Amino acid sequence: MEVRRKAPIVKREVQELLLLFEISQILDQSIELGDVVGPVLEAIARRMGMMRGTITLLNRQSGEIMIETAHGLSEVQKERGRYRPGEGITGQVVKTGRPAIVPHISDEPLFLDRTGARKRLKKNDVSFICVPIKIGNEVIGALSADRVFEEGVSFQEDVRLLAIIASMIAQAVRLRQEAQEERQRLMEENTRLQSELRERFRPSNIVGNSKVMRAVYDLISQVSPSEATVLVRGESGTGKELVAHAIHYNSPRADKPFVKVNCGALPESVVESELFGHERGAFTGAIATRKGRFELAHSGTIFLDEIGDLSPTTQIKLLRVLQEKEFERVGGSATQKTDVRIITATNRDLERLITEGVFRHDLYYRLNVFPIHIPPLRERKTDISLLVDYFIEKYSRANDKPVLRISTPAIDMLMSYHWPGNVRELENCIERAVLLSSDQVIHSHNLPPTLQTAEASGTAHMGTLDSTLNTVERDLIVDALKAARGNKARAARALGLTERIMGLRVMKHGIDAKRFRTTM
Repeated sequence: MEVRRKAPIVKREVQELLLLFEISQILDQSIELGDVVGPVLEAIARRMGMMRGTITLLNRQSGEIMIETAHGLSEVQKERGRYRPGEGITGQVVKTGRPAIVPHISDEPLFLDRTGARKRLKKNDVSFICVPIKIGNEVIGALSADRVFEEGVSFQEDVRLLAIIASMIAQAVRLRQEAQEERQRLMEENTRLQSELRERFRPSNIVGNSKVMRAVYDLISQVSPSEATVLVRGESGTGKELVAHAIHYNSPRADKPFVKVNCGALPESVVESELFGHERGAFTGAIATRKGRFELAHSGTIFLDEIGDLSPTTQIKLLRVLQEKEFERVGGSATQKTDVRIITATNRDLERLITEGVFRHDLYYRLNVFPIHIPPLRERKTDISLLVDYFIEKYSRANDKPVLRISTPAIDMLMSYHWPGNVRELENCIERAVLLSSDQVIHSHNLPPTLQTAEASGTAHMGTLDSTLNTVERDLIVDALKAARGNKARAARALGLTERIMGLRVMKHGIDAKRFRTTM
């Protein structure tokens, strides 16, 4: 930095005291190092006639010395100023902990000028002074300054002054390091506690550690303590009921009833009676008053699976329960009050059903307060191994048939399959494989045919494309002739061919159409 005006001619001691007082006031303004080091260098430059000044700090993790802030350097020049301990003058000061004085930087081979700030200057006119910044015996950085060389100037006085300033800066650095370390400690503690909470709150009835499932666990942990209505969505077999279980048993209602209703499995004629109960004589066969599922779930949770299959009439009554917390039994007039938390689930596209007029939009908005989407198994394939281990242990114990492991080809087949039936299909596959295992190992041939590949089953086709097409064509013609009882004209029409083309194909494959004729 160039000096705009010379300081008044006063005694050096007074000037130093004024500088130290100003720096102490700057350092008192903030414990954030970034807020104070820049003004400190400005004060040094203004009162002591320094051209440039830098504060470099040692990164203890990377071992690199970098410029924290600078006066008289551009951002690009500051970025260039990187050193290793022992590298250049700055590196030597940080490594040894001893100050360095370079009267003429042009005479010092160790002066690297990494920043490139002195290229246009007469280097024999520039002096460089660098002192360590220490906390106790530990060197954490360096304070350096450029000034115009002057005969008779006492460099030792400059070193003494910069050492005092470096000591003052070290206190700010120490506070910053302590604050950073405390912040890092708190962040690590927060991460640890969150991890513990996730592990503690992770539903014990759900297996999986993939990223998408961890997101589901987070949603479960957020909604469980509340009274919010939850809509669980996902394909069939993904475990929507398990999520409903997890929400209930991690909620304040955990010791209250958990009632499940599969709306899709109930005939429309009885679904209202199942949900809301009925009075004696309400319909044929109603020989006694019966409580519905909402009454049985009072003060607890009711889980309505396949909610998209409800009839319009039942949807209206369910909407009333959601809004008013009351209903009437079938055939009754007395209003029943209920205090239940409602969790619903569906694998259907409710938005499309609303567009088609099948599902009420007002009911949809009441149910969709807190949606949770359960990803299909094909989107969480990293969980397959965990699920396989869980199901092997489960069915080995249930069938008293120890299975110790699954072979690599078998697990490869499981990983490559697209799982349209999701976790439920995987569970069925493993149960079957456990029963078929004969040597305490699940092999690829123990898996269902739907999972078998051509290579694993030894049925890979070895012929060429032309030979395969010819075989398929011959089989189709033979099948058509069989169905037509040897009548080539009828077989040709069935295959969409002309009689001429049919005759050529029969001749090509050497087929005797007469042998398919039957005596009438």
